[in-house]
Amino acid sequence: MNSPLSTQATLKVPGATLHYETLGSGPVLLLIPGGAGDAGLYAGMAPELAARYTVVSYDPRGLSRSPLDAPADTPGADQADENDESDESDEQVRVWSDDARRLLDLLSPDDDAVVLGCSSGAVVAVDLLARHPERLRRVVAHEPPLLELLADPAPHRALFAEVREIFRSAGAGPAMARLGAGLADGAARQAPAQSPTELPPGVQEMAVRMHANLPVFLGRVLRPFSSTRPDLAALRPVAHKLVPAAGRDSRRQLPLYGPAERLAELLGCDLVEFPGGHLGAVESPKEFADRLLNVLA
Repeated sequence: MNSPLSTQATLKVPGATLHYETLGSGPVLLLIPGGAGDAGLYAGMAPELAARYTVVSYDPRGLSRSPLDAPADTPGADQADENDESDESDEQVRVWSDDARRLLDLLSPDDDAVVLGCSSGAVVAVDLLARHPERLRRVVAHEPPLLELLADPAPHRALFAEVREIFRSAGAGPAMARLGAGLADGAARQAPAQSPTELPPGVQEMAVRMHANLPVFLGRVLRPFSSTRPDLAALRPVAHKLVPAAGRDSRRQLPLYGPAERLAELLGCDLVEFPGGHLGAVESPKEFADRLLNVLA
């Protein structure tokens, strides 16, 4: 969101300082990025959304321009216990959703807001709805990798654990290659990965920061967020506020499409498909924004 009409500011939260950006006017639409992305993840579609909403995007704690007060160390292979499913350095979904709530308290103190979260950002959005439904009018959760909702999460859980161990022993490049191979549908022809020069102009700057964020995503976010168990008991009374969503191109990628589909089944709401795949907000920003506006109407 590098539009001349956008504003940038910071918010001090416990343990970190959040960088956030706003664009437009009207009710607040909070965009929660996923993976190693930051506020720039939604740069391609923010101007269209800003015609109806005050669009708020931000860098999650520890990523890009949102520094931690005391930076956490990501354990190396010699520090990690391969039999331990969690580390003290792991990021916590509850803490991240508290950050999102504090942004809403600042920017929409008197009105409920709408939220879009993608990937691990969708995990945060689901937790935010479960814990603070009074602050929200609608939540769109696009492909939250909530593996524990699947009938057999074990192989996908093992993949993400392997990715973290590869990161610790060999670095981000091999780890991302293994993650991509593990998520890819072998029967489908995969499009070549886009380089920063092929991305929409507003996202190119973010792509550089995203690369620097990979150690946080691979070492401290991917595994703990994907192993989160959503509070279904808290979500059922407010299921009418939740829109489980997935990309049309992700239908054969079970760890991406499956949790959203299962969440819809468990809560008795409809699964909504969006253009593109897991990165539809980046790859097809106008079409994704149009679909989002339609869902929120």
